Amino acid sequence: MSHNGGNSTSANDPRQPSAAKPFVSQPVLPQDLPVDYSGFIAVVFGVAGVLFRYKLSSWLAIIFCAQSLANMRNLENDLKQISMAMMFAIMGLVTNYLGPARPGKQS
Repeated sequence: MSHNGGNSTSANDPRQPSAAKPFVSQPVLPQDLPVDYSGFIAVVFGVAGVLFRYKLSSWLAIIFCAQSLANMRNLENDLKQISMAMMFAIMGLVTNYLGPARPGKQS
């Protein structure tokens, strides 16, 4: 294939630069946004960490909270969910590390 110079426009080019319009994205309503799965998983792990006293579950809830916070799209709804998950995760860590020992477990 040979290239004829630096000018690539030809008489057979069907594109019309004068008809080109810039893309304008349509606004998306908050209820139409996709579900924040990392926020939901953070809440589930946070509740499991508090109820079942699993340290790993509470730490995973913290990690998923950070991920959900980094990918937050809707400030009002997502912030409520992230704050609830963060409270459960911190409550689980406090009860696991500072609370009384679990029955049947020696320390």
